[in-house]
Amino acid sequence: MSTEENRLLVRIAELYYNEDKTQSQIAKELNIHRSTISRLLKKSRENGIVKIDINHDMAGTYSIEKKFKSLFPLQKVIIIPTVSEMGKKTLTQLLAKAANSYLHSVIKDSMIIGFSWGESMTAVASELQEMETENVVCVPMIGGPSGKLDSDYHVNRVVYEVAKKINAKSILIDSPAIPETVELKNALMNTQFNKELTEIWNNLDIAVFGVGSTGLSQKIMWRQFYGENVLSALSSKNVVGDVISRFFDENGVPAQSDLNNRTIGTTLEQLKMTKIRIGISESVEKAKAILGALRGEYINVLITTDETANSILELMGEKEI
Repeated sequence: MSTEENRLLVRIAELYYNEDKTQSQIAKELNIHRSTISRLLKKSRENGIVKIDINHDMAGTYSIEKKFKSLFPLQKVIIIPTVSEMGKKTLTQLLAKAANSYLHSVIKDSMIIGFSWGESMTAVASELQEMETENVVCVPMIGGPSGKLDSDYHVNRVVYEVAKKINAKSILIDSPAIPETVELKNALMNTQFNKELTEIWNNLDIAVFGVGSTGLSQKIMWRQFYGENVLSALSSKNVVGDVISRFFDENGVPAQSDLNNRTIGTTLEQLKMTKIRIGISESVEKAKAILGALRGEYINVLITTDETANSILELMGEKEI
């Protein structure tokens, strides 16, 4: 890299990090396109010009992260410190901001990135900052809702918004997540588009998803996505939660049922082949479900809150930190 380019990277970094100017302001001052500023800021981090050092000890979360990495085969643990006054919306936003930072550090050119549906995923799409990529493809890992889900939480909305922000191609899905019969599911999966999508699911580089809990199945969002028939089928199964609408018990063992056979989406086997599996979820009520997902090794990057993390440790009989 030339001395002139190094000088430009340093100047942009100074303006952004030291002088607190926005990327748009820097672009105008230096007469450089806005998207180029984003790319050069990323390059300055990759080349070691900018080194971001977050002192997690100040928040008291480093020891919890270390504990989780000793208990589970995790690549990364991000624990968000919380206070009792925080509402659900604020917590979701904080998780999404943490996911944004991590995604910016791992997304590379020519990757395939899969997303699930839901409130956390919508927040991730909203909080994700723009970045320049080449030949990246964003795909849904699950079909659409069986009920009347708010369009803001639809997987296609998430995929499209993320792709737009990172200059990627988006592939959308027009099949329901859970058709009424296995025969209908098989017919839908026999279309050329869904055959190609299945092959893409075999080659995901990054998967981003939330964790659902059957303990929260009375929530309106669950009913809007799954419909009453699916919820009735779950009631007789010993399941605690799901990832990408694949249900499992407290040990992470997949639920064997007609429901699983009818689901259109990434399988748990395909998910576990994915190198980076980012699980984003919080709440004491979801602790048992997150623990099951960790035991099943469906997650290898965990983003959650300190309260949720300590609830998981309590379930395991481990000392809270």
